[in-house]
Amino acid sequence: MSTLAIDILLVLAFCIITLLVVYTARHYLFTLNRLFGRQRQPYLDIEQGAWPSVVVCVAAHNEERVIADCLNALLLVDYPQDKLTIMPVNDRSKDRTREIIDEIAARNPGRFQRFHRTEGRPGKAAALRDATQLIDAEIMIVFDADYLPARGLIKQLVAPFFDPEVGAIMGRVVPVNAGANLLTRLLDLERSGGYQVDQTARMNLGLVPQYGGTVGGIRRRALDDIGGWNIDTLAEDTDVTFRLLQHGWKTVYQNRSECYEEVPEVWPVRLKQISRWSRGHNQVMVQNIRKLLANDRISRLERLDGALLLLIFVMPMVQLAGWVVAVILFYAAAQSIVSGWILLAALLCYGGLGTNAAFFEIAAATYLDGHRNRIRLLPLNLFGFLVSMMTIARAGVTQVIDAVKKRELVWDKTERFRTEAAGVVNIMAGEVPVRTGPEGT
Repeated sequence: MSTLAIDILLVLAFCIITLLVVYTARHYLFTLNRLFGRQRQPYLDIEQGAWPSVVVCVAAHNEERVIADCLNALLLVDYPQDKLTIMPVNDRSKDRTREIIDEIAARNPGRFQRFHRTEGRPGKAAALRDATQLIDAEIMIVFDADYLPARGLIKQLVAPFFDPEVGAIMGRVVPVNAGANLLTRLLDLERSGGYQVDQTARMNLGLVPQYGGTVGGIRRRALDDIGGWNIDTLAEDTDVTFRLLQHGWKTVYQNRSECYEEVPEVWPVRLKQISRWSRGHNQVMVQNIRKLLANDRISRLERLDGALLLLIFVMPMVQLAGWVVAVILFYAAAQSIVSGWILLAALLCYGGLGTNAAFFEIAAATYLDGHRNRIRLLPLNLFGFLVSMMTIARAGVTQVIDAVKKRELVWDKTERFRTEAAGVVNIMAGEVPVRTGPEGT
């Protein structure tokens, strides 16, 4: 191999290692902040107020297994009935979803504004865009059809909107089927780390909490200000997060505002889900990262954190590329200490410290949740991470090929597994274990 080629590979390896170190430091910073730093939950004490009008949109496409549980739970929430409208957004369902919605609405007159969408572009963002045209309420709350809200959740999600700078709010997602099998237990650990540590630390540090597209709300004026829902992306939630940020609106995360979801119970469904997330997130990254970095109205820390968040689904490909470059340099430039052994040692150190950063987050989240016995499953998450890394890398390569061939990205619905009622009465009574942690944060 020529000297020029080796030099190029060395520069590439240096850039990759630098990025890996930055993400490692980010994981450790978030975890230490969550364990020992000042916790910001400024809106949780608001229990009384002039509650605004709210429409709760329940996105549904072929959701006959789960839609009844969600709607029945929403009927029991603690929010003034004259200010709360439930809008099932039934997007071209071919099963009994429409029939179930109509039956529940007929038994509860005045509580529902039904929206049955029979045509139009597929996808959640397109369905929400059409539904938004029928909404005149000040606040929109969005749920997926498999989500089960606790009794006080709507007030907790609406309270931050008393702050006129808040454009969106995100609550915490907790798997309701965590005990189904090993996969659901691993996903429960992953969700715990992502919300209990990652999202909460970004809120604590004044960085960029992410609106997650469900268990969250958006101010109608803020949505209009950024041009509404973007139907040309698979990740409408991430897209909204960054357009709000660049238009001067704040996104708030509330860790104690919990809602219960159904996570995938088999690996093929999980792989499809994370592939869709990756492709959608990367779309938003391409559309926003340059504008974000150039926007001097946003603080430098927010721009840095926003850029790192946008690049998160690129990192598996970067890490794989680092492994390949390290192997090539180790054999092609074995005579050079700098290009061979030191590079290999750097990657080995990352394997020992860097990859452990994400496990540190999960371990801290498990401790904060008060479920310390689950720490025994932590080593098994390595397998899940490897599978996710390969899936995301494959999705990224496929996405590039699709972009070159100008293929349209297709929205893919996550399969549901619920076969019986999920215990709405128990959910509303608070009998599902909460994840707010022993210190109540």
